[in-house]
Amino acid sequence: MTRRFLLLLQLALVAMSEAAAAPRDTWRFDFSGTPARGATVVRAGMAYDSTRGFGFEPSPAPGSQPFFFSVDVPEGNHAVTVTFAAKRESASATVKAELRRLMLERVPVPARATVTRTFIVNTRTPRIASGGSVDLKAPRETVQEAWNWDGRLTLELHGPVRTIEIRPARVPTLYLLGDSTVCDQPQEPYASWGQMLPRFFQPSIAVANHGESGETYRDALARRRLDKIASLLRPGDTVLLQFGHNDQKQVKQGSGNPATYRAELRAHVEAIRARGGVAVVLSPMERRAFDATGKVLGSLAEYAAAAAQAARELGAPFIDLNAASKPFYEALGPEGSKAAFAQPAPGKVDNTHHNNYGAYQLAKAVVAGMRAAGVPAAAHVIDGFAFDPARPDPVDTFAVPASPNFTNERPLGDEAPP
Repeated sequence: MTRRFLLLLQLALVAMSEAAAAPRDTWRFDFSGTPARGATVVRAGMAYDSTRGFGFEPSPAPGSQPFFFSVDVPEGNHAVTVTFAAKRESASATVKAELRRLMLERVPVPARATVTRTFIVNTRTPRIASGGSVDLKAPRETVQEAWNWDGRLTLELHGPVRTIEIRPARVPTLYLLGDSTVCDQPQEPYASWGQMLPRFFQPSIAVANHGESGETYRDALARRRLDKIASLLRPGDTVLLQFGHNDQKQVKQGSGNPATYRAELRAHVEAIRARGGVAVVLSPMERRAFDATGKVLGSLAEYAAAAAQAARELGAPFIDLNAASKPFYEALGPEGSKAAFAQPAPGKVDNTHHNNYGAYQLAKAVVAGMRAAGVPAAAHVIDGFAFDPARPDPVDTFAVPASPNFTNERPLGDEAPP
């Protein structure tokens, strides 16, 4: 063999090794037992295996609904196409991704028929392309929220799944950055509007939720969450920014007052615009508290005003979620509004953090706010969308299936202002 041939052989082997080590970006799985041509057969009991690159995640009751299925994929946006097939009786299908992000809601599947739906899932890792990584909180993000950072695409599947196809998606991205009322809450009864947001968008845009419990604009800078988003931004991508609940507790530390809040918000907007992104400012929704007349008390009024002022000064689109939350809570009333907030134990209501119903309604308020503010990403909203916060969906008709995992541990963040 010549030296040139040996060199070429060595380079080929290196390339093959790197290709084998990199996660695949295209998959097709069949769960029916009679696989379609070109599909990978998935059989009961095939637990996730890193060598294989896919498999079932542990469930509270193996073999029951819902089930969790993970696939190794590169960081980025992925189009996921699921075909459901009902047998003798009609069925309903719901899909959540990663940490309970609502993708499909109660899709009807007629008896002896198949139904196919496509949605977009964003996956990520802590690594930042320019160097370093996001400073994850341990154990919250490294254990309870590991599915958001692990290099896999994980699906929570409710319904009769026949096939799943995954392929790269070259679509714009709608990034979210905020606190516990925005981030992907890992377990029931807690939920955020950020988790519900994908439900209201067509499969032509991805929602990437980089929010985290207990944080402020200052924390997003210090933990490099903004750096991570900036490293991924493409011109025309959108970033929704909502903080405020936790800033009050930082006042004694020399930050978190309305002046520093506006300055830190400005740093975010400027960094996003420097990469060609569209920064959208949101005011924080109110906590659950009423006066004697049934009107919502404003515990976050100064932060809502600071967000509005910063948006005006910067010429940024503004969504007044603080204002939208008040008629929503008031429509339910002092007692009825408990149905929109997490209740981790009998008789106990978390007046800051929402449950699935409350998060779903606030996600609708955000989508309506995007439209009203003229945010270009609103062009991707599903057909027929409409929402009036003073006329929320009836509580008794809300039926998004709950996820199987439950916690009594409250998300990080303040229950009430100091």
